[in-house]
Amino acid sequence: MDGFLSALAISFAVIFVAELGDKSQLMALTFATRFRPWTVLAAITAATAVVHAVSVGIGYGLGAALPTAWISLLAGVAFLAFGAWTLRGDTLTEDEQGKAERASGSAMLAVGGAFFLAELGDKTMLATITLATQHGWFGTWLGSTVGMVAADALAIMVGRLLGRHLPEKAIKYGAAALFAIFGIWLIADAVAELT
Repeated sequence: MDGFLSALAISFAVIFVAELGDKSQLMALTFATRFRPWTVLAAITAATAVVHAVSVGIGYGLGAALPTAWISLLAGVAFLAFGAWTLRGDTLTEDEQGKAERASGSAMLAVGGAFFLAELGDKTMLATITLATQHGWFGTWLGSTVGMVAADALAIMVGRLLGRHLPEKAIKYGAAALFAIFGIWLIADAVAELT
């Protein structure tokens, strides 16, 4: 049970932070201006659950096949890279923005499909794979899914309250700093285990 709770808490925190300022939040804001927020959140939840199930499967398989010290070292380097990626920032391309604004038909299908495709290969998917190499698959899947949905729900709520004036730089720098802290911590653990 402790392993499950640890995986749940760590995955929630890491993915919540990773999602701050991500293009998925921008998509959530855009869709919420067109569709009911609960419909958007339900679609985000469904798409995220599927993408993170695939991520956890990949990560859990890698974790079983590779030595833990090397996984920690690679995970630490990956988290430092995620921090740099966060500093670089994410924006919606004109095509993604257009799809979010023109979505027609079922809101669930439009939003869910857009989120599913946007998350493939995104930093939150890669972070979930990384987390699953070291933690239980169910706690990682549940924590990462809830973390992402919570971050996107926050974006929708803040966006609807404040318009589109989110403090982007503060969010970007805070998220990058947290990734760096996680990365350094993982690298230190790996070096201690390897020496």
